Order: sequence, then C-alpha cells, then structure tokens
Amino acid sequence: MATCCAKPEAPTHNGSVKRVALVGNPNVGKSVLFNALTGAYVTVSNYPGTSVEVSRGTADISGQPWQVIDTPGMYSIHTITEEERVAREILLHETPDVVLHVLDARNLERMLAMTVQLIEAELPVVLVVNIMDEAERIGLKIDLELLRERLGIPVIGAATARKRGLEQIRGAIAQYRCDTGNPRRFAYSRLLERDINEVAGLMEGEYILSRRALALLLLQQDGEIGSLVEQREGERYGRIAEKVREIAFERRESFHLELSLERKEIVRRLLKDVFCAPEKRVVTWAERLSRMSVQPLTGIPLLLIVLYFGLYKFVGDFGAGTMVDFLEKQLFVEMFNPWITHVVQALIPWPVIQELFVGEYGIITLGIRYAVGIILPIVATFFIFFSFLEDTGYFPRLALLVDRIFKRFGLTGRAVIPMVLGFGCDTMATMVTRTLETTRERVIATILLSLTIPCSAQLGVILALLSKFPGALVVWGGCLLLLFVVVGFLAARILPGEAPMFYMELPPMRLPQFSNVLTKTYTRMQWYFLEILPLFILASVLLWLGKITGFFEKLVDAMTPVMASIGLPRETAIAFIFGFFRRDYGAAGLYELQTKGLMDARQLTVAAVTLTLFIPCVAQFLIMKKERGWRVAGAIGVFVSVLAFGSGYVLNKVLLMSGLLA
Repeated sequence: MATCCAKPEAPTHNGSVKRVALVGNPNVGKSVLFNALTGAYVTVSNYPGTSVEVSRGTADISGQPWQVIDTPGMYSIHTITEEERVAREILLHETPDVVLHVLDARNLERMLAMTVQLIEAELPVVLVVNIMDEAERIGLKIDLELLRERLGIPVIGAATARKRGLEQIRGAIAQYRCDTGNPRRFAYSRLLERDINEVAGLMEGEYILSRRALALLLLQQDGEIGSLVEQREGERYGRIAEKVREIAFERRESFHLELSLERKEIVRRLLKDVFCAPEKRVVTWAERLSRMSVQPLTGIPLLLIVLYFGLYKFVGDFGAGTMVDFLEKQLFVEMFNPWITHVVQALIPWPVIQELFVGEYGIITLGIRYAVGIILPIVATFFIFFSFLEDTGYFPRLALLVDRIFKRFGLTGRAVIPMVLGFGCDTMATMVTRTLETTRERVIATILLSLTIPCSAQLGVILALLSKFPGALVVWGGCLLLLFVVVGFLAARILPGEAPMFYMELPPMRLPQFSNVLTKTYTRMQWYFLEILPLFILASVLLWLGKITGFFEKLVDAMTPVMASIGLPRETAIAFIFGFFRRDYGAAGLYELQTKGLMDARQLTVAAVTLTLFIPCVAQFLIMKKERGWRVAGAIGVFVSVLAFGSGYVLNKVLLMSGLLA
C-alpha cells in the first residue's frame, strides 16, 4: 500500500522548505487564503508544458519556512479541464507535505465528495470549511467537531476574507502529522469494492496516490493515470488493463453513474447530524442583490449603473479629469518640466542630447510625463474600481448575466473576466484568456480584446476628451459595440468548433474589505507600472532617434495620405505612431492634440474610434504571439489594422454626409 509520507519518485524539497498546496473548487476563497499566508512574496508562472498559471509564495509558519502553492480550481481528482489536470499534477509530482482542501460552507454537501477522494487517495489533507460567516448569516449550522471525527482529518471553520480562522489554519499546517498506519476508508457497495480490490491487487509499483484511488481512476477510464500506471508497472500493466477492460465491459455505461451515486450516499452519511439548515432560510440583502444581478430585467440596469458611476464618473471624470489635470498640467507642465528643462540645459551643453531628455519627445518631458501624469492616475482609479467589484463577488454574477449573449459570439460567460480585465490592461487580459476552455474561445476572445476593448488609460483619456461632446461619446461607444457584435458573430461562425458548457461557482456577495482592495490595487499597479515605464522611455528614445535622423518625419509624411483619407490633420499620425508603442500612449497623444485645438468634434470622434480599433500595442502583440503563435497573432494584427482604418473612413463619410458633430 502506498503511503502519503513516502514518495520516492518526487523531486526533493529545496533544503528544509516544506510545501502546502491549496486545492478546491473555483471561487471558494483559495486565493484569499493564499494571499493571507504568503503576503507579498509571490511568483506567478505557467506550469511547465501548459498555459495554466500557478501562484507560488513563501510563508513563515511557526518559525518554519513553507512554500505555498495556489492550484487552479478543480472539482474532482478525475480531471476534465486543463486547470484540473495541472492541479492534479501538482499533487502527483510536487509532494506537498500538507494539502489544504478549501470548500464553501454553503455548498458543503456538493463539495465534500472531493474531500472523500483526497482522503481515500491517502494525501495529507486538512479541510478548510470557508465562508462560514455567510453560512451562519443564512442560518446554516455545521458541527465541525463531528465532521472532524468522521473524516479523521483536521477540520477548520474559516472566513478568510474576514481573517477568521487563519491562526488555526497555520497551526494545523505546522502540527500536521501523517498517520499512515490507519488510513480512513469509505466503504462502497460490495460489487464496487470487489472491482476496486481486483484492480488494486494487481499493482505493485510505488505511487503517491493510494492504489485504491488509482484503481478507481483507472475504472473511470482516466488516460493520464493509465499512462502513469503503465510506466510504473511495466510488463504487469497488461493484466491490469485487461482487468479494467473486463470490468468496463461488464458495467457498460453504468459505472460512472453508480460511483457518483455511491459517493453522494457516503457524503450524506458523513453529514448526518453535522449539517443543519433552517426550515425557513434567511434571505439577506446580499442574496437579494445577488439574485437581482443575474436576472436580465434587473441585472442589466444594475450593470449600467455600475459602468456609469465606476467607469464614466470615477475613472473618466475623476481619474482622467481631475487627477490628470492636477498631475499633468499643474505638476508637470507648469512646475516640473520648466525646472527640469533648466537643470538639463545647464548640465548638458549639447542640444541634441538635451532633446533626448527634455525635448519634444524627451524621456522626462514626454515619456515620464505621459506615464506618471496621464496614465498613472487613470490606471490607478481603474484598478481601484476593478478590485472593488472583484472583492464584492460581482464578476461571477456578471458572467452568468452575459453568458447567453456571449454564446452567440462563440464564448461563454467565463470570457467576461478577460473582457472586463481588458478595460484595465489588454496585455494582462490576453494572458487571462488561457483560462478559457477551448482554443476557439481563446482566439475569439483575443480578436475582440485586440479590436474593441480599450485599456483603462486609453478609455479614461477618450472619456475625458469626448465627454465635452455627448454626441461624440455616443457615436464612439456605438461603433465599438457594433463592431464587437458583428466581428464576434462572424468569428463564431467562421472558426470551427462549438462553445463549451458554462459552469461557475458563485462566491458570496459582500461589502469589500478595504485591505483586500488596497492589496489587489497595489499589486496590479506595481506590475503595470513596472511594465509601462520602460516602454514609455523606450518609445521616447525611438521617437528622438526618429526625429534626429529624419525617419520620424518621413513616417509622418507616409501616413499623411492615410490620415487625410479619414478626415484627420497630418499631426494625428503622431498619435498613431505613439499608439503602436502603447495604446494609452496614443490616447495621450490625442489628448495633447485636443488641448492645442487641432481637431473639431467630428475629427476627434473619428480619431478616437480608429485609434481604439488600431493595431494592438507592442506589449499586447508580443503576448498574443506567445499565447497564440506568430501566424494567429500576425493575422489578427493585420485584420485589426485594416478594419480600424476602414471603419474610420466609413465613419468620417457618414458624419460628413449626415452633418452630425458638425
């Protein structure tokens, strides 16, 4: 019998550092617990050979260093999605000393089946019954001591978003002892037990999971486990495979159903007298709001209210208006730039080098001014807004609300997460498309992100520019929405494949925690700013080189006929060149042109629509290449650029003929 402490095939731990893996369904609070345990010491990277991200951090628990691994969401150790396969790979090959199974106290009966699987696999499990505060609020009672006794493992009640139960979790990790002498067994029916024992009895290799658990996975036709067993058993595997085929033929299609029903019965017996629900369930205001947010009749008006106050008023008016006016105009243009220009001119005698730092395209006077004075306040306000909504639990409900609409574009409601995140940073959102289930979904989402989703800085600047012309703002928004619908609809019919089924756990809807919002905003801002500042400096250097060599002027001359064809002045080409380096850089260029009075309402609208649709910035394009490959990324880049200028040309003609925005 394999044990949970002796795992000879696994990589050895780095020094004395132990490992704890967090597993469980999506949206049960694993990431909140992960952040509480690790603080700021976190790295995020793709799991080898996959596009699935895994977060790792370090924690000091009772004076002992631990590596904490936040695994992707999984519903069972019998895997279906790539995320579940990665989570199981971590359990199989990274030999965690403790496995924290985090589940939602409100859905204890449904989620406890995976706890049973982890225990019968003889993994070192600690059960964290999370979101206890919400369970208690609606009148649910859970006898954790009785559940601990029946499962034979540590069971901790927690509300990690409220910092409740964290010390008990740390204590359970530090004090965990692997008892291999008396593993807990959950009895199945006589017939199923016979099948399990016949398959397990033929195994002789060493495994991390128990042979009983492996036998069940083999009987469920798990191909990856079959390959693992074949590798470990060698010549003996033939007999095992023959026995599995014999049982599969005897059971036909009934095995999976019978196993599911038997596990439900085991869970029911475990929860007898443990879980008590009130006869009349208490409906809280949060539950009422939750129900409203997923019903189209109330959810759509609620979404419009959120977008108006969150994006338009907070990000657009306050971030791109009030804060940018103060930082960019008062701080940089009126105070800092004249002072630093004087300093640089006094220190550097060569005008050409002066231009590099404080000229028209200077690193300080343009690059840092754009990054800090224009982009930083807009991105900061967006990430505050995004983190606020995320902490309330609104996003999964938004996914349910738009699922039926997104299916018409070959997507599921799950795609709403990268779409909304795209309003913060399209580069980050393109990376998040890897969480979508099929390649087809990922390609469609990448096209729509590249084409019609402006990042927060670009969105904030455009909202600030067009808010002076309400009609222009309506035209801009209408054009983007129309193209989103048309391109998404056509992509869903041209690209082969079918939209997958959509299923998502709903976390509790609650008031956000200030500390959580602050931590998430800070982490995202740090990542974003460290990415954009070097790019803005690089763009300034390239623009300076282009200016002193004459290449930049030639490029502007080459683009002048294109600008004229869509009714824009020659100077607008500069904003599009900026936009190639970063979309927000280009939007900031439009902001500068507008402050100089070089464009009227019609031209500003055409420029805003074309620039929003224009080719993705360098960072996003490189991520597209990494995620989708050169062929797909190149095709999307060409398609988006042609459609952008084509749409600008048509829009300009329509506005001229109709007299709108004249």
